[in-house]
Amino acid sequence: QVQLVESGGGLVQAGGSLRLSCAASGSRLRINAAGWYRQAPGTQRELVAAITSGGSTNYADSVKGRFTISRDNAKNTVYLQMNSLKPEDTAVYYCNADVTYELTYLRRVYWGQGTEVTVSS
Repeated sequence: QVQLVESGGGLVQAGGSLRLSCAASGSRLRINAAGWYRQAPGTQRELVAAITSGGSTNYADSVKGRFTISRDNAKNTVYLQMNSLKPEDTAVYYCNADVTYELTYLRRVYWGQGTEVTVSS
């Protein structure tokens, strides 16, 4: 099965940076649009950043100017560069990607397993 494998989370002090990665595990796959969501305890999951297949990006107001979403199509990987982190950014971050299996053109949306980001003050 196709999996989105996330990495890069961890513990960081306020003002620090982390880079999250989300890679589609199978072969002959292509990531179309993708996004990063986060969910803190007691809250609903919210969209943080999104990127289209053409590279256009959108960000939540709370992270504009601090986070950057990008992609490496050759590696089937989506990244989230997080700078100037704040305690309010503490959450489990989930990758979401629209993935095409190129042998059949079958398309499906997948979720990553989540990676925890903790920002201390």
